[in-house]
Amino acid sequence: MTAMRQPVHTVFGGAHLFRSGVVERFRTLALESFATYAPDAATLGRIAGIEPGALADAVYSRVHEKLVREPIEDYRIDFEDGYGIRADAEEDGHAVAAAKEVAAAMAADVLPWRTGIRVKSFLPSERDRSLRTLGLFLSTLVGEAGRLPRNFVVNLPKVSTVEEVEGFTAALETFENGLALDEGAIRSEIMIESPQIVLGADGRSPLSLLAEAGGERLTGAIFGAYDFTASLGITAAHQSLRHASCDFARNMMLTAFAGSHVQLSDGATATLPVPLHTPTPRAGLTPAQREENTASVHAAWTLHCGNIRHAMTNGFYQGWDLHPAQLISRYAATFAFFREGLDAAGARLKNFAAKQEQATRVGSAFDDAATGRGLVNYFERAVNSGAITEAEARERGGKAVAVSAPRPTP
Repeated sequence: MTAMRQPVHTVFGGAHLFRSGVVERFRTLALESFATYAPDAATLGRIAGIEPGALADAVYSRVHEKLVREPIEDYRIDFEDGYGIRADAEEDGHAVAAAKEVAAAMAADVLPWRTGIRVKSFLPSERDRSLRTLGLFLSTLVGEAGRLPRNFVVNLPKVSTVEEVEGFTAALETFENGLALDEGAIRSEIMIESPQIVLGADGRSPLSLLAEAGGERLTGAIFGAYDFTASLGITAAHQSLRHASCDFARNMMLTAFAGSHVQLSDGATATLPVPLHTPTPRAGLTPAQREENTASVHAAWTLHCGNIRHAMTNGFYQGWDLHPAQLISRYAATFAFFREGLDAAGARLKNFAAKQEQATRVGSAFDDAATGRGLVNYFERAVNSGAITEAEARERGGKAVAVSAPRPTP
C-alpha cells in the first residue's frame, strides 16, 4: 500500500487563537454537537443521505470512534485570511506566541498527525511580512522545542506565478540552513486561488510547472474556491464549491498533478453548523428556538456532506474544515462514501486478483489493470481515512490489499 498518508481534512484557525490544547477543544465541542444534534444513527443518516440500517449504524459508530480517537488529522495555524492584516508588532507577537504553543503541544504529545502554518502570500506587497512571520515562528519553535513537529508544513496562499513558488522554496531552504535543520525538513503546500495560475493569458496552464518549482518538499496543492470565483467576477450569492468554474479548476489541477507526489485538497464550506440561538443565564431556549437550532445545524451538515461527496466523486479526497462541528459531517460523508461500495469493490478486486490481473468482468463491470489499481486505491484510502479497519480491508479485498496501510502515527 501507499507509504504516504493523506489526511481527509485540514482544519484552519486564526493564529491569534491557537492554543496547545486545540485537539482536546475540538474533540469536546464536536462530541457535544454530535450528542445534541445527531443523537442516533437514523438522524445522522438522514442528514448525510445514508439509507437507514447497517450502513448508517456502521458510519455512526465509526464517526464517534474517530471523534474520540483522532478528531483532527491536520491543522494549519493561519496568518492569512483567518488572521487578517494587523500591525507588525502585533503579528510578531502572535508568531512567537503560536510557536511557543506548538512547542508546548509537542512536549505534551497532543499535536495532530500533521501541523503547520499558513503565512501571507509572496505577492510584492506581502512577501516581506510573510518571511518575517515565518522566520519568527520557526526560530522560536526550534529554540523552544529543539526541532520541528512531525510532518510540519508551511502553506503559501494566493499563488499567481511559478516564480513565487520558486522563491518560496528557496526561502525554506535558507531557513533550514540557518536553523541547522535537515534538508527538506520544512515541507510546503500551495494554494490555487488565482485564475492566471490555472490558465494563463497565452492559453497555457502554469499548473504543471508548480510541482517542479516546489521540489520534493512540496506535498500539497489546495483549491481556494472563494478567492477563485471572486476573481472571476462571480457574486457572493453564487460562490460555492460546486460552481461550474470550480469544477473546471479542480479538473485542471487533477490533470496537471497526476502522477506527481503532490496531494490535492478541496477548499472549505463556509456555511457553519452552528445554532441560531443561545440560552442566557436568565432564560433557556423555547421549543421553537431549539427546533430552529436543530434545523440550522442539520442544513449546514447536509450542505457540507454534499460538497464532500461531490469532491470525492471527482478525485479530491481532502478538504478544509473551519469549525469543530464540521468534523461530524466530514467523517460521516467520508466514511459513507467508502463503506457504501465496500462489498461490490471487494468482489471485483478479489476476482481481478484471482485472474492474475488480467481483464475480468463481474456482472456488468469490466475491470482491466487500470481499474484494478483504482480498486486497490479505494481500499487504501478507506483504511487511511478510518472508514474501515485493516482487517475489514483484508477480508473484503483479499490478498490484493493484504499489506498494512499507513497508520496515523509518525
